[in-house]
Amino acid sequence: QVQLVESGGGLVQVGGSLRLSCAASGRDFSINVMGWYRQVPGKKRELVATCTQGGSTNYADSVKGRFTISRDNAENTVYLQMNSLKPEDTAVYYCNAYILSSSIMIPYWGQGTQVTVSS
Repeated sequence: QVQLVESGGGLVQVGGSLRLSCAASGRDFSINVMGWYRQVPGKKRELVATCTQGGSTNYADSVKGRFTISRDNAENTVYLQMNSLKPEDTAVYYCNAYILSSSIMIPYWGQGTQVTVSS
């Protein structure tokens, strides 16, 4: 079983910065894509950013130029540096990892961390 543990959420003012971290732990697993999603009450969970094992990244248009995703493959950790935060970035942020198990990619999710941007 693989666990994803997130940290780094909190309350920040408009224009501020936060850095989220997500560490995967378990036994004998191989991670393909890691990423971050976010969700606000009453809305669908949406993609924020993803990063492949090779370092290719993908961002939602709403965060391009402000957020940066990175990962440490040796530590099975993914980060999300969030700059120039806006009130509309307020959400619960979830870490996601696609893990190869018996030739099947299985999605795992963290427990979520709250990010609140105050104006």
